[in-house]
Amino acid sequence: MRLAELSRHSGVSTATIKYYLREGLLPPGRQINATTAEYGEEHLRRLRLVRAMIQVGRLPVSTVREVLRHVDDDSLGRSIRLGAALWALPQVPEPEEDDEYVRAAHREVAALLDRLGWQNAKLLATISPAYRSLVVAVAAFHRLGYDWGAERLAPYAELMHRTAVLDLDNLEAEPSEAERIESAVLGAILKEPLLQALHRLAQEEETARRYGFG
Repeated sequence: MRLAELSRHSGVSTATIKYYLREGLLPPGRQINATTAEYGEEHLRRLRLVRAMIQVGRLPVSTVREVLRHVDDDSLGRSIRLGAALWALPQVPEPEEDDEYVRAAHREVAALLDRLGWQNAKLLATISPAYRSLVVAVAAFHRLGYDWGAERLAPYAELMHRTAVLDLDNLEAEPSEAERIESAVLGAILKEPLLQALHRLAQEEETARRYGFG
């Protein structure tokens, strides 16, 4: 398809598409002549991903470019490529390691990983944004006087593991490696709010079942 067709199919203006091309967020089309290029389904798919990151995820162009650099790096294995793309997304601030609640949270999270047998998560603990996020959350609970330790976290972690299995099963159904990585990034932006909404809806349902509407 030509640029005007790509704009029509994607709902993105030609001016914005040209901007994305200049910024390296969209790969160049196949050059037909000096002034005309042709675009394919991969451009349409990439446009949708870029728009989701910018419009829904509110990510700056520089962050989108960094995420896409990892998405397109086929020299990496799937785990590293996927991890690098997701880790390039905005993350929580680093925990203050000299804080007593943070130190206690590290111990609880380490105990949780031991309890679950998540050895790979332990190996990645020093570089994983997800590990840091969990430490920050557990420390916040402890600071407020709530005991969210390994024992209480474990059932939730097991449910999340089942969700991760579903995620990767769906990911493997994608036809190409680039589409798998793109799908994972899109999932991080769109699926997490969806899962949060399902969680709250489930809470509403269970609350009404237990206590009624009175």
